[in-house]
Amino acid sequence: MKTRVVLADDHTITREGLRALLAQHLDIEIVGEADNGRTAVQLALELVPDVVIMDLSMPELNGVEATRRIVKACPQVRVIALSMHSASNYVNQTLQSGASGYLTKESAFQDIVKAIRAVQGGRSYISPDIIDAVVEGVSSPRSRSGGKLASLTAREREVLQLLAESRTTKEIAAHLNISVYTVDSHRRRIIDKLGIRDVAGLTRFAIREGLTSLD
Repeated sequence: MKTRVVLADDHTITREGLRALLAQHLDIEIVGEADNGRTAVQLALELVPDVVIMDLSMPELNGVEATRRIVKACPQVRVIALSMHSASNYVNQTLQSGASGYLTKESAFQDIVKAIRAVQGGRSYISPDIIDAVVEGVSSPRSRSGGKLASLTAREREVLQLLAESRTTKEIAAHLNISVYTVDSHRRRIIDKLGIRDVAGLTRFAIREGLTSLD
């Protein structure tokens, strides 16, 4: 039986490269592709693949939030994060969101195949080059307390990402299918919880916490 995989990355060249390489393995089948986190969640719910390979820095909904939604709705779906980031805050947040694996984009292709087979077999897989980051994330006081990001609700994190991506209040309201007044309410709560009063500061916080990379 083939392992059914969904690829989620906002860079077309990355998806095409992964698709071509994984096609060499007869036991792996690409069943869907997404170029943003929201589409990744939709595909996971519709297709219920065995594995989702998830880029963390995607527009509309970042990979950490997408992973959290997928794992909550479909616990049987395994998510492998594929990211340019190896810092402990990125790794720790992603694993806490429910990801079964974490690979950096410097990983060898065979590591991706190993990760797919490992998580499909019910195991986890972490890039050898980020083990130190995992240990740091587990042992640091910041990770144990959850940091300021943990004080935000899922919707507030979503609004914060869109604010950091320079979306207007009207655009955020339309995107999330909520009123502009609700967006303003979320923004006020975000500001109160984080103690950051300007958009530039909120953007820096969002980038530092891995909600967006603006790449």
